[in-house]
Amino acid sequence: MMNQYDVVVIGGGAGGMSSALGAYQNGAKKVLLVERDIELGGILQQCIHNGFGLHHYKEELTGPAYAERLKQELMDTEIDIKLQTTVLKITKDKEVHMMNEKDGYQVIQAKAIIASNGCRERTRHQIDIPGKRLSGIMTAGLAQRYLNIDGYLVGKKVLILGSGDIGLIMARRMTLEGAKVLGVAEIMPYSNGLNRNIVQCLHDYDIPLYLSHTIAKVSGNDRLEQVTLSEVDEKFQMKEGTNKTFEVDTLLLSVGLIPDNKLLTDISVKMNPITNGAYVNDKYQTNIEGIFACGNSLHVHDLVDYVSEESYEAGKNAANYVLHQNKVKQNIINVKSSDHIHYVIPNQIMLDNKNVAFKFRVTKPMEKALIMIKQGNKIVIEIKKRHLLPAEMENVKVNKKVFKYDDDISIEVKGV
Repeated sequence: MMNQYDVVVIGGGAGGMSSALGAYQNGAKKVLLVERDIELGGILQQCIHNGFGLHHYKEELTGPAYAERLKQELMDTEIDIKLQTTVLKITKDKEVHMMNEKDGYQVIQAKAIIASNGCRERTRHQIDIPGKRLSGIMTAGLAQRYLNIDGYLVGKKVLILGSGDIGLIMARRMTLEGAKVLGVAEIMPYSNGLNRNIVQCLHDYDIPLYLSHTIAKVSGNDRLEQVTLSEVDEKFQMKEGTNKTFEVDTLLLSVGLIPDNKLLTDISVKMNPITNGAYVNDKYQTNIEGIFACGNSLHVHDLVDYVSEESYEAGKNAANYVLHQNKVKQNIINVKSSDHIHYVIPNQIMLDNKNVAFKFRVTKPMEKALIMIKQGNKIVIEIKKRHLLPAEMENVKVNKKVFKYDDDISIEVKGV
């Protein structure tokens, strides 16, 4: 007979652990957490710097310490955990096909599935870096794993492309381990990392940040020897006469993250081309009933605390689905992004008297801005903000009773 669970959670990082806790603590009797690695924690295990947990645990923790807190909470429950287990596919009727060395090939029947697979890094081939295929070119996250888990310093003279948070943190980390970081290049005219990381990782160590720059050429024999940067214009075209050449042995790429969602796309879950995550309603449920998505596999977060908060809610909602607490079909309103908003989550809300958290990012840095939540042409809520940055996700909580049963909801930003 096929094993059955109320909720199966795929992914054992912060999102997956929080989802499992949310489901279990809200009434799901049988919960299974599946993780392909040898331990829980995901990318937190290689993030040995502090700065985690300030919102969720009200204290500053390292990545492994944050993961350990969540693991201890799991150990106090009856949640089943399978490590070193790969989920091969899921089906629309909520079968989970998985395999590991001990159990072989298994099929689990779930009443609800939560996809919390996390995300992966963009590589040089996805951003078309010109030049030969040389050793010494790798993603910043891979270099972080080599250094913090395996104890291997990947290079001594380093240039970093992309000012994402992992790239900024690795600029500091490589410097502390004795490498010379010659600079961080960013194609945008502003940084894509948190401001605190720009200050603590670059300014504090006199590492230059080259905004509106990209790679014109990489060269070397078997190993990388030179990287040439070029300044770009507002259309991201290289400007003549602006080349700068750096003698380096290592190039680290911090050029964005891609949610890992093949399990969902294989069963035709509706996907958002902006986030590369699923379209979800305010319960974090996809267009396939009983299948939920959350965390970095839904959209890339800047703080793990927000991943935990969102994923716990997804687990809670999955438990409610299993317990048939949402039998009554409610009025559904679409939510869309408008002027200067890159994306917004959720993509739909069900009208009731509960709160909803709108999460979104702006398309460019803005000073003295006004966030407007509209329904049709009517402004429902206005919020003034002194600063808005693409690197920092905005989170606006609203009671849904302010909305009517008619027009779509839109979120936009304008300068004031």
